[in-house]
Amino acid sequence: MNTILPLPLVSDVVLIGGGHAHALLLRRWGMKPIPGARLTLINPGATAPYTGMLPGFVAGHYGRQALEIDLIRLARFAGARMIFGAATGIDRTAKQIFVPGRPPISYDIASLDIGITSHMAGVPGFADHAIAAKPLGPFAEEWQAFVEKQKKGPVCVIGGGVAGVELALAMHHRLEVIGAKCPVTVIEANKILGGTSAATSRKLKAAMSAAGIAVIEGANPIEIRADHLKLSDGRSISCDFAVGAAGARPFPWLAETGLQLTNGYVSVDDTLRSVNDASIYAVGDCADLSHAPRPKAGVFAVRAAPVLTENIRADLTGSARKRFVPQMHYLKLVSLGKKSAVADKYALAASGEWAWRWKDLIDRRFMDRLNAPPQMASPDVPKGAAKGVRDALGVKPICGGCGSKVGASVLDEALAQLDFEVHPDIAKSTGDDAAIINIGKRQQVISTDHLRAFWDDPYLMTRIAALHAMGDVWAMGAKPQAMLAQITLPRMSEDLQTHTLREILAATQDISREIGAPLVGGHTTQGAELTLGFTVTGTLAATAKSFDQARAGDALILTRPIGSGTLMAAEMAGKAAGDHIENVVNVMATSHGNAAEILSVTAHAMTDVTGFGLAGHAQRMAAAAGLTAVLNSRDVPHFPGAHQLAKDGIASTLAPANRAALVVALPNTAAANLLLDPQTAGGFLAAVPSGLADKALESLRDIGLLPAVVGHLKAWSGGPLEVT
Repeated sequence: MNTILPLPLVSDVVLIGGGHAHALLLRRWGMKPIPGARLTLINPGATAPYTGMLPGFVAGHYGRQALEIDLIRLARFAGARMIFGAATGIDRTAKQIFVPGRPPISYDIASLDIGITSHMAGVPGFADHAIAAKPLGPFAEEWQAFVEKQKKGPVCVIGGGVAGVELALAMHHRLEVIGAKCPVTVIEANKILGGTSAATSRKLKAAMSAAGIAVIEGANPIEIRADHLKLSDGRSISCDFAVGAAGARPFPWLAETGLQLTNGYVSVDDTLRSVNDASIYAVGDCADLSHAPRPKAGVFAVRAAPVLTENIRADLTGSARKRFVPQMHYLKLVSLGKKSAVADKYALAASGEWAWRWKDLIDRRFMDRLNAPPQMASPDVPKGAAKGVRDALGVKPICGGCGSKVGASVLDEALAQLDFEVHPDIAKSTGDDAAIINIGKRQQVISTDHLRAFWDDPYLMTRIAALHAMGDVWAMGAKPQAMLAQITLPRMSEDLQTHTLREILAATQDISREIGAPLVGGHTTQGAELTLGFTVTGTLAATAKSFDQARAGDALILTRPIGSGTLMAAEMAGKAAGDHIENVVNVMATSHGNAAEILSVTAHAMTDVTGFGLAGHAQRMAAAAGLTAVLNSRDVPHFPGAHQLAKDGIASTLAPANRAALVVALPNTAAANLLLDPQTAGGFLAAVPSGLADKALESLRDIGLLPAVVGHLKAWSGGPLEVT
């Protein structure tokens, strides 16, 4: 028998931080992956701002999205795991990276590209009343909020280097354009623009003078309050928005790693490896090039990316590493607030609109390379394959999660062939979300669910799978009791099996503690890909919220938006926005049991919206009760980004089967098409007496949800579903 299996995973490569070098590494890795190596990216969010375009954003020349590198899209292209979080430590002996809120992440090779911070921890009041220019993400958000409020208070930039002056000019321009006329002041402890060439310094000072930007030299803030700064020379400066741009600082946790540091930065050799740990690399602003010291500048991170990629490849394959030789002279393009810039090289400077256009072209090309990675050809069906293979394969990869379920029509046809025997211990066996078992005078519910992984972080995917399965228990109005886990790992070395199982079991234990249902056993095996399943039980203290309990006149309340299947289908195709994916994944990984507890007090019937989509689940509930469900597609909430993707024609691979299972034709709108979208760990659809609906909605909003009445049930009118 000739069986081709995926190559086993044998090495863990972990990228800490989504800086420019790591973003470029992901792109290069996707074009030439290394079989057997598992690549992981750890970053606080789904995107990373591009330094070069920040002044243009501050000045209002770019929208926020223009300067965001979509790390999720790059991770998908590279086949990398994406883990949301900020690393806070490294155990080099155990080879583990610490990220708060989850188990340690193991590595064989790790690379640091975490940038720097300009947070001024030693200045009283800075944390409460100021914002650091780096990291860029939080600063961009604070600045956008300040501009939108259109305050007229003064702005202060702490730090008079090139970065601080560039920010001050950009801020002044943006505020002038919106008519805020806020005075801008630059505060520098020494002389402004120190270390800058004389020619560039003259041009930047002239631009500041023309803009009316005040300069204070020889003083620094000793305290920051809500409306003013106290300076070391005794003066107080009025200020409504203070930004710290006074020099680069390494992240403090690096000092606890035992890595050799230079002024707090990781010392690396000419191959970009730590000088005292061959398994750790460092690039970008967090690294110190011991063999060729250079200032902190993004150009070196960009130039280091190919060398970093090749040297990690060399470590994995046993080939020779390359040396990184940074250039001595490089072009600096400094924006002047308006669409004008200074070009500096070899201590010579020239300025004008042409320099801005040049800078804009370079920046946009850089972002296009990262946010629009090349389309790689998919493997074709081999010659000699049986007829029908191509049709069965479809035009796109099968979705994960509930999007990979067997269609409702196929399932119903197969179940119709079974002869279900009556058993005295079984109160209800099919049709609802869980079976009901009689145990003396008590009743227990039991259900099982398995998910083909759609997210490569085993910890987060396990949370989603466990909560998804437990949704069946909650939907019956039962209290979670116990869980059994069924885990299929992709082929990997025993070390990687241990690392992966540790993350999966840690997530299971966390869920167990949250919901009060202990893990009591399970089964683990290996297969082609990661698959996670849970068999769950619960206990009933009252009548089950089964479908046949629904009543005519009930309002249909939905507790979560829909559209997760469409978003994840778009993510697989590289067409979803990273921040939309981060949002929906985090929602799916959040327990929803409190919503079920609230609804179970008043609901006649309840179901969790999963693979069959909102329309399919409403149809099944209504049919079981002999009623008609009326859904208003315009009242159904959607996850951010889902509606536009549906308008663009993107849908889960299960959507056509869900459409075929409906008894009615849907309106030809994006909102109606999303009613077919399979949800993973979806919200609850509850049939609530109309007179109690408002109170239920209020209670759900009190716990932070955004529920909606999406329809109602009425007496049978010829079919179980109507959609408007």
